[in-house]
Amino acid sequence: MLWITVALITSYLLGSIPTAYLFGRLLKGVDIRKVGSGNIGATNAMRALGKGAGITVLLLDILKGFIVVVFLGDYFCSKPILWQEQNLRIIMGLCSICGHNWTVFLRFKGGKGIATSFGVLLGLALKLPGLGMVIGVLVLTWLIVFTIWRMVSLASIVAGLALPVSILFFKQSAVLVVVSLILCVFVLLRHKANLLRLFQGKEPRLYFRKPKN
Repeated sequence: MLWITVALITSYLLGSIPTAYLFGRLLKGVDIRKVGSGNIGATNAMRALGKGAGITVLLLDILKGFIVVVFLGDYFCSKPILWQEQNLRIIMGLCSICGHNWTVFLRFKGGKGIATSFGVLLGLALKLPGLGMVIGVLVLTWLIVFTIWRMVSLASIVAGLALPVSILFFKQSAVLVVVSLILCVFVLLRHKANLLRLFQGKEPRLYFRKPKN
């Protein structure tokens, strides 16, 4: 149990690294929590710090989840543990997402976890059979919704809802089914303000180029 405890705490701490907050401080000397939407995710970083910084934050947030599942997972799965290897990787990934969403470094106020969740799923796809199809469905869903409505939040919410459905459809393990339901709830909880703005018709759209009138 000692190795499992260390694995979960380490995963949480790595996921807790507030990438967008650090970039805001280093690049522009601003607290990104007080700029734009106040979220410490890639979308707000892109709006507040620029496209380059936003894309970098996105990639680093994805990398956090990927590193936890693949590299930390390899390390801790080599230790004498009581859990099955795939279950340990899944729970470690969940801990890293919790770290991003509720980071200990910012008084447990974090991002929305979409990029880190994607990184976790990418890492798991390298270790678990059949998960690549799930990722394909989620990416396609996200892209279709975003292309039509240009709303990152809406695309993320729909993809979050599609996650447990895809996991069930492709007959993944019971542990993955439970974790996918937890992640779906996380997505909805972290997007409460976005859902309210969506219902009010006030949710901002994201354009990489200025839209033509």
